[in-house]
Amino acid sequence: MELTVLSEVKALKGFGSEHGLSFLVDTDQKRFLFDTGASGLFIQSATRLGIDLEQVDRIILSHGHWDHGNGLMHLKDKSLICHPGCFVKRYRKSGDDYLGLSLSREEAGERFNLETFRRPLHLSAHLWYLGEIPRINDFEAQSTPYILEDGSEDFILDDTGLAAITDRGLVVISGCAHSGICNMIEHARRVTGTLKIAAVIGGFHLQADDHRTRRTVEYLRQLGVPKVFPSHCTRDPALGLFRKEFGGREVLTGACLTF
Repeated sequence: MELTVLSEVKALKGFGSEHGLSFLVDTDQKRFLFDTGASGLFIQSATRLGIDLEQVDRIILSHGHWDHGNGLMHLKDKSLICHPGCFVKRYRKSGDDYLGLSLSREEAGERFNLETFRRPLHLSAHLWYLGEIPRINDFEAQSTPYILEDGSEDFILDDTGLAAITDRGLVVISGCAHSGICNMIEHARRVTGTLKIAAVIGGFHLQADDHRTRRTVEYLRQLGVPKVFPSHCTRDPALGLFRKEFGGREVLTGACLTF
C-alpha cells in the first residue's frame, strides 16, 4: 500500500502547503483519494508528481470540515463516499466561524455519485472505510469546541477513517480523529479482524501536553505500534510527545510512504 501526501500543513521543497489534508491511497490496483484539502492544492501536487487524478476510483471524505472537503469544488463525476452527517452546518463556539463544507448535500449529489454510510464498507480486498466510530473509552471525545446550526453541541459524529491491511499489520488513516484516534484504532481492529497495528497516520486533533495526549501515547505504546505519523491538526506540545516516544518522519505535501 502506498500513501501519497497531496495536501498538508507543511511541504517538501517545491510543493505547496495549507491548513488542509489530502492523501492518495494506492492498494489492490485501485486508487482512493482520502480528503481533498481546503483548496485545489491537491491537484497541483498530483500534477507535479505526475499523478492522473482521473484514475481515482473513489473519493473518501473523513468528515465535513472545510479543510478536508472544500477541494471537492475542483472535482466532479466521481464516486464520493462519506458519512450522512458530513453536510450539516457547523460552527466554532468561540467566534461563530463557519467550519462546514462549501457544498450542500444536494450540490454534492448533483456533482458526484454520492454514497453515504454509517456502517463500515469494504472498499477493496485490503482496504476498509470505517464508518461511524464508536466512542468507547473515557478520555477521548468527551467535550467539543463546536456547535451545530441549532446551537446544540457538535461532536463530529461523521468523523471516520480508513484501515488498510498490509503484510506487517493494519495501517489506520485518519483525517482529524475527532472521535479519538484510540477509538478509531479499536474500531478498525474490530472491523478488519486484524489486531496488529503497523502504522497510524493523519490528524490526531491533539495539541496540549495533557491527560488525553498522554493516555493516547500510552495506548499506542502498549499496542507496540512501530510507526506513528501525527500530522495536520496535531501540534506542539502534543506533537513533541509523539516524536519523543515514536520518532518518525514529518508528513509533508509531496511525500510518498510505503507500508
